[in-house]
Amino acid sequence: MSAPANAIVPDSGARARAPRPVVLRHRLQYAGLRGVIGALARLGFRAASDLGAHLGLLGFRPLGIRRRVVERQIAAAFPDWNTERVRATARAAYESLGRTTIETAVLARCTRDEILALVDEPETWPVFGAAVRRGRGVIIVAGHLGNWELSGAYLAARGVDLEVVARQQENPLFDAYLTRTRTRLGMKVIYDGDAVRRVPRALRNQATVALVMDQGAAGLASTWVPFFERLAKTPRGAATFALRLQSPVVFLVALRKPDGRFTVNFEEVPVRETGDRNADVDRIVADCTAVLERWVRRCPQQYFWHHRRWKHQRPGTPPELGNPL
Repeated sequence: MSAPANAIVPDSGARARAPRPVVLRHRLQYAGLRGVIGALARLGFRAASDLGAHLGLLGFRPLGIRRRVVERQIAAAFPDWNTERVRATARAAYESLGRTTIETAVLARCTRDEILALVDEPETWPVFGAAVRRGRGVIIVAGHLGNWELSGAYLAARGVDLEVVARQQENPLFDAYLTRTRTRLGMKVIYDGDAVRRVPRALRNQATVALVMDQGAAGLASTWVPFFERLAKTPRGAATFALRLQSPVVFLVALRKPDGRFTVNFEEVPVRETGDRNADVDRIVADCTAVLERWVRRCPQQYFWHHRRWKHQRPGTPPELGNPL
């Protein structure tokens, strides 16, 4: 569902991709990626995940990739933590990101039964089932917490008619590979440039549409809502579609357990209309973000702190509510 094309490789679901030329750099990157994925697949999911943890730690030390960003954002989110706790959480976040990256690569080779075997039977599955039975499709919202790609693969493995909204990757070969992988796992891909047209169609057909909601981006209709008491630019799409189509919104997260398995959790986010559409959209976005924050507080070491979450700021935002960097 974000870590993971153009016209070079047709696919069964994605549309509205801006054509991008394939250059030598793309081919070298892609060749290396496929070689790594082939080697990892022979290790098995758990061993590959453990390797990913070690690789992720290299980003923390000695490479220090975005370490300042990660530590300062954690410190801003948890101002009562001491330096030692911030650093330990940052280190664990690098380990988690390494695991998620490698696990996502290995998912490409997993069967339906193997994916289902990775996840404990969700106690909150009835929340999702009740939303489906309303007959208006379901909007799944998720954040970059735990393994967000696995959560989508799990829904597809359970037989859910799932369409995922994705951003186009810079490398067109990798982008096409991601689309083929998601399609093979049972998902349909909607590129964000085509979401306005295709998401309503999918919901009217009673499909489930998944969106990752915790990255502000240029060109996306967004609002600023509190995230750990600082205003974060957050896409309005899920809330807009929910109000327009009267579709239920369900938050989804797949958290990694110490034994390498996952728990999948569903939580409905209320969709209410007051007659003020803009205010209603903002409230739903804020409510979704509050749910994500609550889950991040439960498991901060599995959040993607590497993204500059508060980079985009509304003009006039007081410093104490803005970017901690």
